[in-house]
Amino acid sequence: ACERRGYDFRRSGRRRIGSSLRSVMSWDADIDEIKRRRELARQQGGKDAVARHHEKGRLTIRERIDTLLDANSFNEVGEGAGVPEYDDNGQLTDFQPANFVLGFGEINGRPVIVGGEDFTLKGGSPNPAGLRKSVYAEQLALQFKVPLIRLHEGGGGSVGGTGQEKKRRPLGEPVFSTSRFVPLAETLGHVPVATAALGPVAGLPAARLVASHFSVMTENAAVLIAGPQVVKRALGHDLTKEELGGPQVHLKSGAIDNLAKDEEDALSQIARFLSYLPNNAWARAPRITCNDPVDRCEDTLANIVPTDRRQPFQMRKIIAHIVDRTGDATSFFEMSRKFGPSLITGLARLNGHSVGVIGNDCMFYAGAMTAAAAQKLRRFVDFCNSFHLPVLSFVDEPGFMIGLDSEAAGTIRHGTAAISAVLQSRVPWASVQVQKAFGVAAQAHFGPAPYVLSWPSAASGALPVEGGVAVAFAREIAAAPDPAARQRELEDMLAVSQSPFPRAEGLSVHEIIDPRETRPKLVAWLELAQAAQTDPPKPFMTTMRP
Repeated sequence: ACERRGYDFRRSGRRRIGSSLRSVMSWDADIDEIKRRRELARQQGGKDAVARHHEKGRLTIRERIDTLLDANSFNEVGEGAGVPEYDDNGQLTDFQPANFVLGFGEINGRPVIVGGEDFTLKGGSPNPAGLRKSVYAEQLALQFKVPLIRLHEGGGGSVGGTGQEKKRRPLGEPVFSTSRFVPLAETLGHVPVATAALGPVAGLPAARLVASHFSVMTENAAVLIAGPQVVKRALGHDLTKEELGGPQVHLKSGAIDNLAKDEEDALSQIARFLSYLPNNAWARAPRITCNDPVDRCEDTLANIVPTDRRQPFQMRKIIAHIVDRTGDATSFFEMSRKFGPSLITGLARLNGHSVGVIGNDCMFYAGAMTAAAAQKLRRFVDFCNSFHLPVLSFVDEPGFMIGLDSEAAGTIRHGTAAISAVLQSRVPWASVQVQKAFGVAAQAHFGPAPYVLSWPSAASGALPVEGGVAVAFAREIAAAPDPAARQRELEDMLAVSQSPFPRAEGLSVHEIIDPRETRPKLVAWLELAQAAQTDPPKPFMTTMRP
């Protein structure tokens, strides 16, 4: 039948017998066909679909990749993958490309794998080739041990599956095949993974989005397990995509780390996040040139913590004064600010070295450890261990959050799991006790063998004086002529016992310092700690935790 239609498959998939001698003796026609298919693939969903996408204020996936990567560095994988259409003569009439664009590239000269759904084709819901390419992204990152970036906008599979799946027998993957989720899980322990939600993201893409070390979403994005129609059908709740999974939901849920004002900002945040990290778990983060003096001592730090223990202060300002800066710009890059807000987490540089930073924010629950803050701390510490980042901890911990809501949230379990994560650390730790360090929760701020500096404003003990006095001296306070004055008198008296000076005298801290000395002290420690890391880096493994 093939011969009757005039095809010769010995030389080419579609070469007519009787063509000119030039076409028989060369591959020009096939090369032209390759170029044609590439042109069709780059049209994405077509001019009208691209125009509609732009009208929504969104870039296409190819525009996003071009914005993120160094110029001319994108090397696409599987550009020819897709669904072809032929006429009765076997000639290609149309070509629907895979609606997941994938390839290698560079950011500031460093290699990455980047991929994302093409929303202009089927709203990003995967066609067969698109699904295969999305799964292949993790496998490529694992094979070449480079960071993985996923730029998401699209839905998961449909109830009926893809057109090819409905016609195919047998259905499903064989029982002996490796689950597509294995590489998804393995990447988190082997390479940095950064993702962005740049529109509606649902189903499998949403799962891929959160399977990352850093995630960012734009203001017009939504992250959904299932869309509004499914939710309305199943639960009777009539909600918009934004109400179900907009930024106001997922920045607080912890599913997404950061918010971006637009797509360019989201891509810039991804590039900045990756700049602090090594390419993989078998390497250490690159050290950059630092022009910020190592002996910089900020006078502001001397009195940034009020002498009145009840007055709040800004921990972020303390961090910004200590880590590296260029001009007025700090190297501190905060992550997950809205989730577990009593704990600050982020990346920074100290004398050119990448470091993880944690600190308490006394503006929320006086800095107490909530269930969300504990989960945030555990995840961040595991991340720092996965990529060998020393940790700087700025301590102002009053203890676990108390009350019915805290008990119902399982705070004690989450908090103890966070402490376990901290004490399983194998990276260098430095803890600066800025103010409070009370109760069991305080241990979450000191690694297994930490370098501990104390400010004169530090106070330590089993309980904060304010709460402890009210309990221990309740009768005496109640019997006093002026109960409030007696309580303040007792608090001031007992506060002396929580002073940092006795701890320094007993070598319970390495040193009590003038706060202005913090940066040079930490820089000197970090240089020694980094030089002591002589074992080859490797992936981080943990045991079970509470």
